[in-house]
Amino acid sequence: MGGVTAAGVWPIVAARRAHRPRRSASATSTTDAPAAVLRLAVLLQAGVSPARAWAHLAATGDPVAARVEASVSRGWSLPAAIAAIGGDDWRDVAVAWRVASVVGAPLAECLRSLASALRDAQEAADDVRVALAEPAGTARLMGWLPLVAVALGAALGFDTFATLLGQPLGIACLAGGAVLIVLARRWTSRLVAGARGAHVVPGLDAELIAIALSGGVSIDRARTVVSEAQELAASAPTGPASPATAPPAVAAAIAGARPGPHDPARRGRPGPRHRPVDLRPAEEQARDPEGVDSVLALSRSAGVPAVELLRAAAAHARHRARVEGRLRAARLSSRLLIPLGVCTLPAFLLLGVGPMLLSVMSTMSISL
Repeated sequence: MGGVTAAGVWPIVAARRAHRPRRSASATSTTDAPAAVLRLAVLLQAGVSPARAWAHLAATGDPVAARVEASVSRGWSLPAAIAAIGGDDWRDVAVAWRVASVVGAPLAECLRSLASALRDAQEAADDVRVALAEPAGTARLMGWLPLVAVALGAALGFDTFATLLGQPLGIACLAGGAVLIVLARRWTSRLVAGARGAHVVPGLDAELIAIALSGGVSIDRARTVVSEAQELAASAPTGPASPATAPPAVAAAIAGARPGPHDPARRGRPGPRHRPVDLRPAEEQARDPEGVDSVLALSRSAGVPAVELLRAAAAHARHRARVEGRLRAARLSSRLLIPLGVCTLPAFLLLGVGPMLLSVMSTMSISL
């Protein structure tokens, strides 16, 4: 009976484990980004040079700083070395670092502002994860209900496993229940992932343009510098390389030079990051994804500096993203009832109730 039990239940358990999320090394480094950036800002504000600041951070045992220091020793520029760490947060740090270096903005102040933005985004993601823990945990617990029904039927004395594996109707119940369990698992995982959303920094474009404008450049120049920095960060390699052995476009990103007009690094904008839900009309979103244009227009018309307006707009975008995340988590509780009713409960009937009825009917010698 033990071998039959393992043969019947293990494929379903294996299918459930195949969809279990795993944490990656890049996710861990992303989590540490705000604290590391803030420490760098403190060192820079104290008068330490950028390269020495990374060296001091590496001396404390920070693995990310050690990778940056090793890349710089191979001839990489600091922004390229930071971008090569991997992860969206570190690419954003590389973009901000390059923008501040090009326009001559105070690097320590810029990193403090970016660290605050990264921390806000991380706290918003943590709030959503905490809010999702209860409904997601309940859904996972209910997903085991059909398998518990199989064991319960056997414990009550019904020949559940023999029925599921030996009778045509029992095999049909087993196949249908297994399909419904896998479908419920995937459906639930997709709903939870949609409610969790991608790890983003809302208002990042406004923060980057504010950094560029704090260096005293014009608005058009600020946009150009930010765009070029984003392209270079997207084209930076993530493996061992050097300017002497890398292709021209990659070598430009490593060494910190601007790519030429026909280089691959300029052919597209980096777009892996998803933006939070925007409540403005679609036409306005298409023209101005984060409200940067409207803020700059207000700055021109009012004759006030755009830097503080942009940072206020970025803070508002982060607040709105946090509220949207909580709303998605609240809506998830009701949406999870759909796979429960459509898949999990029918699987419970097929794997639990159905075999018990078939077992009783076969015992009573009822012809089916």
